[in-house]
Amino acid sequence: MESGLDFYTAKALLDWHVDLGADEAIGDLPINRYEVPKEAPKMPKAKPAEAAPVAQFKGPEPVEVARQMARDAQDLEGLRAAMAAFTHCQLKNGARNLVFADGTAGARVMVIGDAPTREEDQQGKPLVGPAGQMLDAMFGAINLGRDIADAPIYVTSVLPWRASQTRDPSPEDVTMMLPFLERHIALANPDVLVLMGNQACEALLGVKGITKLRGTWGEALGKPALPMLHPAYLLRTPQAKREAWADLLSLQAKLRG
Repeated sequence: MESGLDFYTAKALLDWHVDLGADEAIGDLPINRYEVPKEAPKMPKAKPAEAAPVAQFKGPEPVEVARQMARDAQDLEGLRAAMAAFTHCQLKNGARNLVFADGTAGARVMVIGDAPTREEDQQGKPLVGPAGQMLDAMFGAINLGRDIADAPIYVTSVLPWRASQTRDPSPEDVTMMLPFLERHIALANPDVLVLMGNQACEALLGVKGITKLRGTWGEALGKPALPMLHPAYLLRTPQAKREAWADLLSLQAKLRG
């Protein structure tokens, strides 16, 4: 088929297209790309999504297992052993130590912090390191402390194991371990609970938003509960120490009353 163009004219047109950026021949017929097709192309029908398989547990559900193991613990040592023997919580697989408690069991004040940090996991104690030093300074200001014989405090965490670096503790983790925390409170039997941080408030009060909750007394498991800012937050936000001091004075007044 004759194109009607001589060699030199065709070569000049080709060079012009190459200069414009065309570097590949798609077809030998012109295409009007602005032409509206007579019928829109039909999209293939998507296959219905298959439901993700639901994990199946052999035997009782983990929460029920935790509830029974916690109920069987007759003292704090028995509870610690039960928690160490509980195998359903995946946090345990990535943790180095069980973080149970510190301070004096039977103290009037029981402090419940968030899930253990790396340093707490290494030492097997709740609220240590810089945050622990801040905690001790805070309670020392109202003459309370882990090592004060006549005015002790008892410290634990909402979870006994540190979460891995790849994820935070999930609500399922907290729900699974909650029977142990409830039994811990029952066996320690404090007069007052101090809930330090969002995780403790969400677990025992069912709400979070610690900056709004702090300083407002509530009730958890039949005991007065005071939400307070976590010491780690105070280290990051020194200007919030004023609110923490007000909360400590409120705690002191509650204990005196």
